[in-house]
Amino acid sequence: MTYDAIVLAGGAARRLGGADKPALPVGGRTLLDRVLAACPDAAATVVVGTRRPTARPVDWTLESPPGGGPVAALHAGLRRTTAPVVLVLSADLPFLDPDTVRALLTAAADGPGDGALLRDPEGRDQPLVAAYRAESLRREIALLATEHGTLHGLPLKALTAELDLVKVTTAAPLASFDCDTWEDLATARARIREHGNVLDQWINAAKTELGIDLDVDTKTLLDLARDAAHGVARPAAPLTTFLVGYAAARAEAAGADPAQAVAEASRKAADLALRWAAEAESSDPAPTDSEGNGSP
Repeated sequence: MTYDAIVLAGGAARRLGGADKPALPVGGRTLLDRVLAACPDAAATVVVGTRRPTARPVDWTLESPPGGGPVAALHAGLRRTTAPVVLVLSADLPFLDPDTVRALLTAAADGPGDGALLRDPEGRDQPLVAAYRAESLRREIALLATEHGTLHGLPLKALTAELDLVKVTTAAPLASFDCDTWEDLATARARIREHGNVLDQWINAAKTELGIDLDVDTKTLLDLARDAAHGVARPAAPLTTFLVGYAAARAEAAGADPAQAVAEASRKAADLALRWAAEAESSDPAPTDSEGNGSP
């Protein structure tokens, strides 16, 4: 599905004391980078706001004059897009995931109306976690500009009230969680480190930092590290997983599928660790003769 993404990264962040909210880190990545990671396959990604470092290239723009509010910002981003469907996101969604994005895009493309927006677990509609038909947005923005003489200061509700939007709920209850206050930011940082989330969140952060696009079989690698630590020595765990990664990279360079290369290298290393452990456990004293003398 071809779509463009518009990320609104402006605003005064008054409840954060004027801090640069999109640049605040959660789990080692900025809020903006976490949002960008949820839509990596957008044909064009336009960020409306002050230029900042990002993990992947984006197209930057600003509404004129700056500080015009969400409708003016959306209009500025929309002018840089060409796809028939436009994903519109705020830049403060630490838990937005690609599955939620895909659900919104599918609903917007398949439905008869003007798009689809996320409905959060409390039943609130989230117009800045939404996918819209670009033609519908352009039509309504033009009507608003004619009616009010300006888009500056108009609330987003003035735009979405006239649109026929499908309401989407997902299996990810935190997808719409946004960071408006320091308390929200602290909550997001704590949730990142919860036992059920920390490994997946860390792996995603590490992949982004290292520029790796690979599905990681966490269980297989953890089992391998356990076998190496128990069957050989504790320091063997990180060294073995490093060697597995190196071997998989070489196999990929030779034309192998990356995920299969990791799986095969992990299998070989795990088998070796188990053989190593079995050998140590089954070692017997040297055989003796009938008089109890050790063999020469």
